[in-house]
Amino acid sequence: MAAGDSGGLGGYDFRYLPQKTFQCLSTPETTSRLRQWSMLGRIQAQAFGFDQNFQAHRKDDFVMAFFKDPNVIANLKLLSDSSGQWITLGTEVKKIEAINIPCTQISMSFFNRLYSEDIVRDSGHIVKCFDSFCDPFLISDELRKVLLVEDSEKYAIFSQPDREEFLFCLFKHLCLGGALCQYEDVLNPYLETTKLLYKDLVSVRKIPQTKKIQITSSVFKVTAYGSVGMCYPSTKSHEQTFSYFIVDPIRRHVHVLYHCYGVGEMS
Repeated sequence: MAAGDSGGLGGYDFRYLPQKTFQCLSTPETTSRLRQWSMLGRIQAQAFGFDQNFQAHRKDDFVMAFFKDPNVIANLKLLSDSSGQWITLGTEVKKIEAINIPCTQISMSFFNRLYSEDIVRDSGHIVKCFDSFCDPFLISDELRKVLLVEDSEKYAIFSQPDREEFLFCLFKHLCLGGALCQYEDVLNPYLETTKLLYKDLVSVRKIPQTKKIQITSSVFKVTAYGSVGMCYPSTKSHEQTFSYFIVDPIRRHVHVLYHCYGVGEMS
């Protein structure tokens, strides 16, 4: 994916939408789970509106315009590597990378293969295995093995296109958690939280002729660079530090899902 620069920003203006709340991250049950997974206070969802038609083939211009907009600069949150506190961007973005993330799945049956392939028992309990490491993650069950170990026996139950799907990405991020993650013994908390997050972030419509549900959102995994290197979502690269932009071209909203891997809850 080619990185964008500051030329040809397409005339987008953005506005922060603080009234948009993401219930998926604030219910007592989800809060408890995120604390257990060492993600509470380190994961954030924000909403912004924009004023022009979104064109997927010009996503680089869209993302660069986003980072240049004063309303974004003043309100987009990230965690400071130095202080560990929530801050706003405060850095001029010189270059961006926006990777297309497929978003086509409309059913959690996508994960049924975890049962049929004996990764998870019929009771919902995740099958354990001998401890091993896939740096920096401890692998103590078959679920994390399927997620991380490419030469494991059942890694192929999810194809590469499956693994690129936004639904799978969310599920994997929640399963791996933060730096002090306490893993679940059963699958359901991961599935429930993934479903809530997906439904809150992704927009759909029903096609009148067929009555089928169609996803209308476009999803990108976004990284931004300043004059001295990567500045967003962090200055330190990690698989569990990420920012996804979920663009609703009909409502003209962009949802930003952010997480920074690290130790401790941030207020």
